[in-house]
Amino acid sequence: MATDLDDDDAAPALPPGTKNYMTPTGHARLRAELHELMRVERPKVVEIVSWAAGNGDRSENGDYIYGKKRLREIDRRARFLGKRLENAEVVDPARQTNRGQVFFGATVTYANERDEERTVTILGVDEADIRRGEVSLHSPIARALLRGRVGDVVKMQTPAGLEEVEILAIRYPGVTA
Repeated sequence: MATDLDDDDAAPALPPGTKNYMTPTGHARLRAELHELMRVERPKVVEIVSWAAGNGDRSENGDYIYGKKRLREIDRRARFLGKRLENAEVVDPARQTNRGQVFFGATVTYANERDEERTVTILGVDEADIRRGEVSLHSPIARALLRGRVGDVVKMQTPAGLEEVEILAIRYPGVTA
């Protein structure tokens, strides 16, 4: 079932019935993007479209056609960001008191069955970026690691099937060990 939140191709939909957890940094990043779109980029594009509309035949006017298309893209993204921000539940991982267990915002180092170590940070769906070692709270690895403790062996679903991984370390921002 598609929702209005699904109209942005770059962002994954939230699983039904889940909260949209986000770190303060992720929330600020989305707010800044929305501000940039609505206060900077959109007014520039509106100005170009107005100028182009005054040049006569709009059917062959590239500035007008592209500008209108870009306005639709900006408005769609702004609606998406507005809804995501409105439904966001901001959680500061630095305030986590139970640091011996994996929760939202934790950076977890684990080893797989081949003794390959990997470190991931569990973040909200709108801020996770696998290239930076960040995974969504709803990803298979995050679901497997959540509530685990150092030394626990958990099973995670991979494309090749179930794989066991051992939690080696858990860190939260704001505290150095």
